[in-house]
Amino acid sequence: MSAMPSWHAPHWQRLQPALAEGRLPHALLLGGPAGLGKRVFAERLVARLLCGAPQADDACGQCRGCRLRTAGTHPDLYRIGLALNREGKLRSEIVIDQIRGVCERLALASQFGGWRIALIDPADVLNAAAGNALLKTLEEPPAAALLILLADHPERLPATVRSRCRRLSFRLPAPAAAADWLQAQGLAGDDAQALDAADGNPGLAARYLREGALPRREAVRSELAQLLAQRADALLLAQAWSQDEPRQRLQFAAQWLAREARAASVGARGSLASGRDTATLVRWFDQANLARELLRGPVRSDLALLDFLSLRAVAA
Repeated sequence: MSAMPSWHAPHWQRLQPALAEGRLPHALLLGGPAGLGKRVFAERLVARLLCGAPQADDACGQCRGCRLRTAGTHPDLYRIGLALNREGKLRSEIVIDQIRGVCERLALASQFGGWRIALIDPADVLNAAAGNALLKTLEEPPAAALLILLADHPERLPATVRSRCRRLSFRLPAPAAAADWLQAQGLAGDDAQALDAADGNPGLAARYLREGALPRREAVRSELAQLLAQRADALLLAQAWSQDEPRQRLQFAAQWLAREARAASVGARGSLASGRDTATLVRWFDQANLARELLRGPVRSDLALLDFLSLRAVAA
């Protein structure tokens, strides 16, 4: 196993007594922003539980259980995620049949005589019927069965589901810890600039460095400033953005606008939209986020972008 991020260690250590004594809770909810390694943590825990010869706190990686898990064929591990519908398109939610199926399998005896584990990811897209089906198992859990729910937005889960899970909340690490971890990844680029772009989220910063997203972020700031100064054409800009990571560009736009709004609220002079009042910047920030959500659906990206870039919120 690779070195554990420092912000994982407290959660991992708190689980060790329960692991040693075989008394884990019947359900764990790993929640928090994407980029903090919740899924890495979950996979580490699954590996440890299904290992036939664990070494210290981790799986051995060599036993039959470890080999089967690595191959994706362990009979006591069930993974639930977004599946294809009848038309062959990826669903946007986890449906009741998926949850019923995994709950029925958890009720069966373990083929290896140990834990049966269901990994539900992303759990925050369970539809109402699926949530109700899951609740029945959470209320009457089978012995030696563990449900692991992963959610970037745990608040979207029903309160009845959340209350029946032990919560492990992943939060942004201290700046020094984030910087140390990012430096250890050995990625090319400016670590400090990446962490600034990611608002301190080390996993997101690493993704920006791998994808070369930082120049795009700076271009967004420059283009918004030109637009406000009436030195750029909204239609041409919308067409250009639509061809190159439009949702990420809107995310960066919202970030710049949020920072400008904070500066304006304390009377500071921003670098992007000097002279704009806080309320105007907040309206434009909201419009950026609205456009970003619209791009999740079947809309023309250039039209959604044009609605944001047309400056209607600024002129209101």
